[in-house]
Amino acid sequence: MPWPAFVSVIPMKQLLFSLFALLSLSVSAQNDSLPQQIRFGYLSYDSALISMPQYIIAQARLKELRQAYDKEVKRVEDEFNQKYESFLEGQRDFPRTILLKRQNELQELMQKNLEFKQQGRRDLEQAEAEAIAPLRTQLNEAIANVARKNSLSLVVNTDSNACPFIEPSQSLNIQEEVINLLKK
Repeated sequence: MPWPAFVSVIPMKQLLFSLFALLSLSVSAQNDSLPQQIRFGYLSYDSALISMPQYIIAQARLKELRQAYDKEVKRVEDEFNQKYESFLEGQRDFPRTILLKRQNELQELMQKNLEFKQQGRRDLEQAEAEAIAPLRTQLNEAIANVARKNSLSLVVNTDSNACPFIEPSQSLNIQEEVINLLKK
């Protein structure tokens, strides 16, 4: 395939130099349109989350679920303790096969109780994650709306002392504005 006619007229070095110059002008023009100072906001994500009315409702439901699990754990522990006491009282009188059978029953019951506790812990963690996920989505949307409204480039989460110093003249505390938006 033959080269276009203008390539043979313009030496390759000149062509590359011209393209580089055009690219430099384009980048320079784009940089002139950017703001000189990047503004950012900050807030405590956890405080904003806790301030949501839906958070209080979610925590109340989780508390009820936790109490139901605790009640069941207590019931199975009492059942185990009752069987264990019965075993201790009669172990001297039991023939060897009954003694071994009762020991196995107690071990199985103890294992089942342990598995139930572990499964309950996992279920509670999953229920909490499912209850909080839509709240986090709503909070993230509120933060994004406030950030856009205030022309912020980014928002910093100040929880866990992740940001020990923030220059007030170059930043905006958006905590109250986000909380007020969430209450609407």
